[in-house]
Amino acid sequence: MGLNPALGIRVGRLPAGPGNLITDVPGLKVGHHTLAEGPVQTGVTVLLPGPDNCFTRKLPAAVTVFNGFGKSLGLMQIEELGQLETPIALTNTLSVGAAWTALCRHALSQNPGICLTTGTVNPVVFECNDGYLNDIRGLHIKEEHVLSALKNASQTFEEGSLGAGRGMRCHGLKGGIGSSSRVLDIAGHPYALGALVLANHGSLSDLTVAGRHIGPRAEELLNSGWTSGYEQQQDKGSVIVVLATDAPLLPHQLKRIAARIPLGIGIVGGRGENGSGDIFIAFSTGNPAAFQREDFTKVDELSNDMINPLFDATVQATEEAIINAMVAAETMEGINGNKAYA
Repeated sequence: MGLNPALGIRVGRLPAGPGNLITDVPGLKVGHHTLAEGPVQTGVTVLLPGPDNCFTRKLPAAVTVFNGFGKSLGLMQIEELGQLETPIALTNTLSVGAAWTALCRHALSQNPGICLTTGTVNPVVFECNDGYLNDIRGLHIKEEHVLSALKNASQTFEEGSLGAGRGMRCHGLKGGIGSSSRVLDIAGHPYALGALVLANHGSLSDLTVAGRHIGPRAEELLNSGWTSGYEQQQDKGSVIVVLATDAPLLPHQLKRIAARIPLGIGIVGGRGENGSGDIFIAFSTGNPAAFQREDFTKVDELSNDMINPLFDATVQATEEAIINAMVAAETMEGINGNKAYA
């Protein structure tokens, strides 16, 4: 997956995992459900953070809001408690409610004690606006589409113009779902870190790939007459980044990891514009029993003095995941004849 080696492009120094996907972190799965018919060009993507019931084995997590023009759900409780307890859903802006309800039903089906003996549940949903290519006002995403994505989730998954990425644009071109991973060794222990992005942000003039500022030349090509229906993306996008690692990190350390995500976005040319919802979550599978309720908990913690390689991996995986979203995407036409070029 990811960049074709034949392109001669390499992002960063650290090696990618075997799939170059967020699911190189053991136990993770990703699933899509895509709606692609006429003006309806949208979908949902879900990430299952582990093979177990996430509600009963909550994971350390943290969120960071770089620019808060967004309608995501579940961030407040993660900020307060530092824990993730449901799968994560990505979809379009006006379908956040449907995705939340589906994740809630999924959790209720697995946990009969919710709201009776164990408290409530905190579904996590992120969004980007796909209204340029999709009939977003039609509210086409239903609960069954989210549940279908959950059912179809697997370790291997496609990137580009499917799932939540179906109607997205990035740097004025076709965007969507992208992923990347990095593997590293810290004090003799092997770890993986992966990023999953919903890329719907940025302007073409700023696009930079592996250090080469190619945006102006791409603009020249698009404006040279061989395209029709091209419209530059202006200050209407967002980028969601989900970061996962099996390194044993606690919520305050994951907060530090998530704070490095904008560095990767900026290397590609993202600027965190006024109308961009740049919202990130990072979680660790390295302490799966960190929040058990019955007794005192003992957890592992990576020393802060050893965390720099994970900062580096975060920047590199984020950068490449955005590029992978664009490389994997296909030229497509959506509502009102609007086009996005690959």
